This record gives sequence, structure tokens and C-alpha cells, in this order.
Amino acid sequence: MTSVTSARVLDHPARDEIRLESVLHALSDPVRLRVVRALARTEDELSCSYFDLPVTKSTTTHHFRVLRESGVIQQIYRGTAKLNCLRRDDLEALFPGLLDSVLAAAASQDDRLTSP
Repeated sequence: MTSVTSARVLDHPARDEIRLESVLHALSDPVRLRVVRALARTEDELSCSYFDLPVTKSTTTHHFRVLRESGVIQQIYRGTAKLNCLRRDDLEALFPGLLDSVLAAAASQDDRLTSP
């Protein structure tokens, strides 16, 4: 008898299906931008539980879904953990410099808002 395991696979847009409007919408929310900024600081995949976000679990799930469905992040299951990483190569190929510009602008805004 052969054992068949059912892998949980999440839908992601193919590179050529990623739309600028969806990416900008995903990046426009402060909570989602916080997730993207954390992912941008590491080469590692981060589990959803890594993020301490100021929203409910169901809202956190919604934010990750928006990021995934827009093509900003890739999510995969490893065991029971859902791991996240940026689709940096896809975003750079489609919208050169966009992600780095948004990340730099977010850092600049933080500096501006926290400076006396």
C-alpha cells in the first residue's frame, strides 16, 4: 500500500500575472509594510508566528493573504508552519527599483517621525 501525503499548496500569481496596482495596494498598508520590511532584512524564510503584529490573528491572516495574492510574498508550508519570503526577484524584474524605493521611503519616514 502506498502512502499519499496531501501537501498544502497556496495559490500565488505567476510572475507575468503580478499587477502594479495590486503590489502598490499591498504595500500601502502599515501592517503589511511592516511585514515586508522585516522580510527584506533577512534572506531567511520567516514563519507567520515570527511577526508580532498589533492586530488580531484573523486580520494577520488577511494581511498575509493580500501580500501573497498580490505577488509580494511567497508562502509555503513546512510541516505545520507557514513560511514567508519576499518575491524580490519577481518584483525587481517587473518593477525595477520599486521595492527598494518603497523600503527606503519607509525608513526615511520612520527617521522623520521619530526625530525630535
